[in-house]
Amino acid sequence: MKLGEGPHLLAVLAAGVLFVGGAWAKATPDELARLGKSLTCTGGEKAGTASGVPEFTGKWLGTPPGIQYNPHAGQHPVDPYAGEKPLLTITAENLAQYGERLSEGQKAMFAKYPKTYRIPVYQGHRDFRFSDAVCAAARKNAQDAVMNADGQGTTGAVKGALPFPFPRNGLELAFNNLLPSRAFTEHTLRDNANVLADGSIVWGRADNRAFSQINDPANAGQPLGSPMSQGMNAVKLPEREKGGVSVVSEPVEFGKEKRLGWSYDPGTRRVRQIPEYGFDQPLSGTGGKLTIDSDRLFNGSPERYNWKSLGKKEVYVPANAYKIHGSNVKYADLLKPAHENPDYMRYELRRVWVLEASLKDGYRHMFGKRVLFLDEDTGQALMSDYYDARGQLWLQAVVNHYYAFDARIWHAGTSFYHDLNSGGYVAYNLFQERPQGPVLNKGNMTAAMFTPEAARNAGN
Repeated sequence: MKLGEGPHLLAVLAAGVLFVGGAWAKATPDELARLGKSLTCTGGEKAGTASGVPEFTGKWLGTPPGIQYNPHAGQHPVDPYAGEKPLLTITAENLAQYGERLSEGQKAMFAKYPKTYRIPVYQGHRDFRFSDAVCAAARKNAQDAVMNADGQGTTGAVKGALPFPFPRNGLELAFNNLLPSRAFTEHTLRDNANVLADGSIVWGRADNRAFSQINDPANAGQPLGSPMSQGMNAVKLPEREKGGVSVVSEPVEFGKEKRLGWSYDPGTRRVRQIPEYGFDQPLSGTGGKLTIDSDRLFNGSPERYNWKSLGKKEVYVPANAYKIHGSNVKYADLLKPAHENPDYMRYELRRVWVLEASLKDGYRHMFGKRVLFLDEDTGQALMSDYYDARGQLWLQAVVNHYYAFDARIWHAGTSFYHDLNSGGYVAYNLFQERPQGPVLNKGNMTAAMFTPEAARNAGN
């Protein structure tokens, strides 16, 4: 170690990674020249493959022709591919033919439920695109953004787009998932179903509001700064948690600022700050079945894990998930014993980044390892396998994303977390039977709506 290198090297080691030879390098001129040409503006490969990965067309921005959609009003998603049928269906019987394009968690689902679990595979489509403002922000990030030495934030990044169109390592992939282009404002009355092994259901419900300041379209391209986002979750069910309200403020620099959370207790009518909010603390409104950091498969500080990129791979993942979110979908038809009804799922063959997170020595978390599968076009996690502290596969989870016409981004809809030990699962962020779906980018939120005082007022 040379004189003067010590503090920087120790900081990188503390982040759980040691990179050499320009690991934090910005995009090269050759890479920048490919953006918007052979690559999408966020770094995905435009070309399709003979095996079935669709070519990126990006022919639609916003609502497609022929679709009637009322923006910013909570209309349930409308399926532009409603007439399509599966090209093939993967079952336990033909699993060997397709196994190389499945995750270990998906294979475990076939092993546990050989008679009922199946994966319907549809023709792939990559027909939607981001706005020019998002693309300009992504290009600027490719030019200027680098990871901080401590691995807990970025320098030079701007608002409005994922920070690393050319991810060099696992931490950069993790931050693409943490800082994607997503809705600026979101309001959803969401149902959560804890489906037990015998098929009975314990219901949760929460009124959820999210205010992602870094995705305000008016500020796209401006320097990235805290807060990343703020949120409020007001619990309606189960009865024992009813009236509880939590608010959270999320930083963009986890090495400099803490994630802050406050909780209103209707029993004491008091608000208290939640110590070290996040990680594997229980997520309110789910009956304690999900952790805070498993929402969207991973969120919050990456500090407890070592992050490793396993490269790109072709995998069958949920995509263009419109059918499952229709207002005609009934929970009784969707939520079956053991797992969701496959008739409502849509899988496509996609190129994904495979990201492995292994718990650091000396840190605590109920998940000893996580393997996430990130969409190459958006940076968002589509699927994840979760392992316990002994290294045994525990949960298999998927998020059903769809392109939101009004927000012009890909939105995380209903997700499923399958417990491979108990045989039950959690269906999270259901809104199919609600009068409204997610109200996106209405722009009617302010920071004052997410304070401890706001939590108290919402609980009264």
